[in-house]
Amino acid sequence: MTVNDLPTEPVQDADALPRHTTPTWEVELLISGVAVFAMLQLPGWLDDRMYALVPRFNEATVAALITVFVYLKSAALILAITFTLHLILRAHWIALVGLHSVFPEGVRWERLRMGPVRRALEQQRLAPAGIGIERADNRATVVFALGVMLGILLLVICLVASVVFGVTGTLQRVFDLRVDLFDFVLPVFAAVMLPFLVAHLIDRWFGSRLAPTGRRRRVLGATLRFYARIGVGRTQYVWLLVSSRIGEVRFVLLVWLIVAPTAIFGALTLLPSDSPYRLGEYATFPYLANSSRAINAAYYDDQRDLIRDPAVPYIQSAVIDSPYLRLIVPYRPGRDAAALRRQCAAALDMTQARSRAEHTLDCLAKLHAVTLDGKPVAGLRYETGSDARARRPALVAMIDVRPLAPGRHELRVANAPPAPGRKPERDPIDEYVIPFWR
Repeated sequence: MTVNDLPTEPVQDADALPRHTTPTWEVELLISGVAVFAMLQLPGWLDDRMYALVPRFNEATVAALITVFVYLKSAALILAITFTLHLILRAHWIALVGLHSVFPEGVRWERLRMGPVRRALEQQRLAPAGIGIERADNRATVVFALGVMLGILLLVICLVASVVFGVTGTLQRVFDLRVDLFDFVLPVFAAVMLPFLVAHLIDRWFGSRLAPTGRRRRVLGATLRFYARIGVGRTQYVWLLVSSRIGEVRFVLLVWLIVAPTAIFGALTLLPSDSPYRLGEYATFPYLANSSRAINAAYYDDQRDLIRDPAVPYIQSAVIDSPYLRLIVPYRPGRDAAALRRQCAAALDMTQARSRAEHTLDCLAKLHAVTLDGKPVAGLRYETGSDARARRPALVAMIDVRPLAPGRHELRVANAPPAPGRKPERDPIDEYVIPFWR
């Protein structure tokens, strides 16, 4: 097959757009050009919001938030990637159209330094200019449509997950259920999806045998119609159209090859960074995460990253030149609330409502005991306050450091004990070591 065997093009003006140009190309460029900048910034914005929310909830709620976050970030990343790729493909198409206008006669093979065999192969491989331009045009439109379809699909899943987690979380609080959120959600989800799976299998295996007006066919149709209305199943036109052209198995595999790596990357961005030296050749550096010989920027208000650093106790600065050291201990529901229930529940139940807050404060003070240079701080008194910049509840203590000699000192703040038999994955520290200087 040579270039002469390919379909001939109708004669048209080389300076005009090809006759079969996608009619939506201008709108596609407008949407991609405007949206790509927002989509590129959205993942970072979602990261910041997630880091700000994590310290406010317990482990089960955080797991639900992470699930929703992964879907949202995956949708944002897919839209950002596909819109960027679409702009590149559209730029390639525009370049082909422009070159065809400048050089309407096409490639001058006789002026190229290549042998007859390679020239024949290149002529056979390359389509005429019009066909190549049309293929580039179609390729850009398909990428645009797939990106929008996957983004909408993930947003729908995110919306459904948010509703499910919100309803189950509300039921837990109303009925005071002590069941893990995921242990409650997964059976409910399985029960909801089971009828759809059964109906789908019956339709595939026995649908052709059912009477067109029979009761079983009406029930089967009503079941599938209900799930189609709530977005379950392959009901999107783009999905049906593209999968019918390239094959369902190939299209599902393509979708998973796009969504799975994106979701994994979105989840990995939330993993806590135990060491700032992971990126780079710092393997031999003696990094100490929580030691008397380590200075953690998160322990000092003038150094900490308000969004990315964990909610740990902190003081105003590494160098204290004021009479008092201000210690802030953020309240974290994931660990503090559980410790309060285990160690102080009985005492709190016996107190009056108006003094319960004071007893809770006293119990928290015991959970977060403080030592200075190895000795308990005399007369330590916690007050209720807040992390002013992060806007989260916190314990506040003012420690008199006027008697301290100039030089290095060490403040240790106990962490609330974890549940017996297990350590919390996100915060394995039992005691925070905060060095400072006078």
